[in-house]
Amino acid sequence: MKNSSSTVAWSKFAVLFVCLLLFVFPFLLLLVNSFKENKAITSSPLSLPESFNMTNYSDAFGKMDYVSAFSNSIMITVLSVLLISLLAAMTAHYFVRHQTKLNQYTFFLMVAAMIIPFQAIMIPLVKIYGSIGFLDSKWALIYMYIGFGSPLAVFIYHGFVKSIPAELEEAALIDGCTRTQTFFRIVFPVLTPTTVTIAILNVLWIWNDFLLPSLVLIAPEERTLPLSTFYFFGTYTVDYGPLMAGLMLTILPVLIVYLFAQKYIIQGVMQGSIK
Repeated sequence: MKNSSSTVAWSKFAVLFVCLLLFVFPFLLLLVNSFKENKAITSSPLSLPESFNMTNYSDAFGKMDYVSAFSNSIMITVLSVLLISLLAAMTAHYFVRHQTKLNQYTFFLMVAAMIIPFQAIMIPLVKIYGSIGFLDSKWALIYMYIGFGSPLAVFIYHGFVKSIPAELEEAALIDGCTRTQTFFRIVFPVLTPTTVTIAILNVLWIWNDFLLPSLVLIAPEERTLPLSTFYFFGTYTVDYGPLMAGLMLTILPVLIVYLFAQKYIIQGVMQGSIK
């Protein structure tokens, strides 16, 4: 019995280790090649660099206008995630506590909107908003992220709000709280695990998104980090070394945030899954 259980344990470990390698390999390949010159990358992409030269990183930092692009990405991501989380939680709470026919139909329409692929509406979207001069603005991009991100967030919040006893809110109202105070003091804190999960999903999506910003943001000073990596693609050539370094500079902020906040992120996901 002990031999069979140890064999099963080692088999699980081997499978997990292989999965880990599959996930980590692309990142390691990117990291290794970010220190090489173009010729070394194209001739032997799997080999280790002869020396850890930081020239690619300095070139990428300057060519991407990293400080400006980083500020744009931070502003767009933070404001979009905060507004999606807050507005979706309020909307889901209203749908649950006021179950009218209109609210039910509206909720079903929001859920149904999730099955429409963005590629199907991106051309009409750009034409309509371009005709009214609403493009080339970070605020326009934030507005669109709220629209595209809210349906899934409302759907997730809706299920969790139903698990909150209405008696809690009724007790708060009896104690003198307004409905707004009841939501922010009673309901929203209880939804913290769900909010963490939704924030993680939206941060990864918005920070790494290339397609929507490429359609909305035109001026170079408005570009986000993923858009700035496009500077390394010429008409006939690609600067692979600075491109790899630029991608690493784009990934690093999210990795650093995760390393410092992984405890709280894991706790939020676990509590959300238990509920």
